Amino acid sequence: MAGSILSATSHLNISPLKFNHTDDKWTGRYMQKSKLFHLGHSAGYRVRAKAMSSTDAKAIQIPRQWYNLVADLPIKPPPFLHPGTHQPVKPEDLSPLFADELILQEVTNERYIDIPEEVVDIYGLWRPTPLIRAKRLEKLLDTPARIYYKYEGVSPAGSHKPNTAVPQVWYNAQQGVKNIVTETGAGQWGSSLAFACSLFGINCEVWQVRASYDSKPYRKLMMQTWGAKVHPSPSSLTESGRRMLQTDPSSPGSLGIAISEAVEIAAQNADTKYCLGSVLNHVLLHQTIIGEECIKQMEAIGETPDVIIGCTGGGSNFAGLAFPFIREKLSGKINPLIRAVEPTACPSLTKGRYAYDYGDTAGMTPLMKMHTLGHDFIPDPIHSGGLRYHGMAPLISHIYELGFMEALAIPQIECFRGAIQFARSEGLIPAPEPTHAIAATIREALHCKETGEAKVILMAMCGHGHFDLPAYEKYLQGNMVDLDFSDERMQTSLADVPKVVS
Repeated sequence: MAGSILSATSHLNISPLKFNHTDDKWTGRYMQKSKLFHLGHSAGYRVRAKAMSSTDAKAIQIPRQWYNLVADLPIKPPPFLHPGTHQPVKPEDLSPLFADELILQEVTNERYIDIPEEVVDIYGLWRPTPLIRAKRLEKLLDTPARIYYKYEGVSPAGSHKPNTAVPQVWYNAQQGVKNIVTETGAGQWGSSLAFACSLFGINCEVWQVRASYDSKPYRKLMMQTWGAKVHPSPSSLTESGRRMLQTDPSSPGSLGIAISEAVEIAAQNADTKYCLGSVLNHVLLHQTIIGEECIKQMEAIGETPDVIIGCTGGGSNFAGLAFPFIREKLSGKINPLIRAVEPTACPSLTKGRYAYDYGDTAGMTPLMKMHTLGHDFIPDPIHSGGLRYHGMAPLISHIYELGFMEALAIPQIECFRGAIQFARSEGLIPAPEPTHAIAATIREALHCKETGEAKVILMAMCGHGHFDLPAYEKYLQGNMVDLDFSDERMQTSLADVPKVVS
């Protein structure tokens, strides 16, 4: 292993957080700590919330709290482990990378977390997002099912990612952080973080996976327009990037490599923090604003979902919609089938091993127990469907193991076929990621056609595909191919997963 966060930061003069912990189990009360961070607003920045129409009796207000599913789970998820000792990490171990408040949110057992008022104000630029019934798609499929989609593409960055980018940057701003680094694959997360940083006057630096950097120049320009500095990954700017380039000078990159580069920079600079767009608990927490809104919207129109479908890469979009509904399911109020959909080219849930693994390629991050294809996994650059991360969010992996959801993998040609049907009936061009949810929704709707069941299907539509048109061009010209993840490749990819005694 090239070295952990801790070894990389041993020379830094960083004061550890003051947490109460006993036998490596965190017991500090979140709400007592959080008050310290909610006292002020960032200087000069306050965004006026978009007014709701007083004439709209069914207007849904922006939720004022995020929901933490961990509080309601009968079995708590396994802890993160120190990469060197394989012992549970302590919050202070994470302080070189993350803002203090985000670390508290990562480990809290509190059921609800108040959303800071300034974050709510900024959410008001695009929230609440619409819940739309896909009547034209229903007609095209000739199905008795009623299909609804929660559309997050109305955000400034065109996806769900600003739901967590804004609070992550806000908490860093409260702590006086001047520089934030991150990685991005398809560019949705990098765009969202660049947008959020522009609101608070914080410098943003992004390592974009080389295959995406080359094929999506407008995502790069979008980030640069908001003031971000963008590098192709692997790059020659970091030790982990240089090491990868020595091995493969033409490497297409991966999210795991890009994470290693961003983490390395954050760990070596005391004035810099790292932000992540998926996978971690606090990221999933922020995204639950999607599901909380959706529950109220469905109640307002008198509908209850029978099936909830979302795409999964790292898992934040799926968790954002599904977690509040899982709460309702656990309380016995509803009983929907909850289904995650991933690509056959990167099937972490359906084929990956449930094991402790690094979140990055270089092995600098803590070990997380998750469904993983191995931290060395590099997706094929001809895979056009997004969702390229080697692992699944630990919390989603955990509830999958508990049986609260199911998962399936769909090849990309079927996904884009469904996307074309959706675009030509509903008018919206989906990002490659939600095409997986669309394909699964079409499967379910056609099954309802066969059985005559008038199910209510709720789908997560996490973003638009305006910057992903080269993938559509590939499909429309007949140049798209299906990729599978063979057992042989899986065994090779999993060979270097750390051996951890649970």
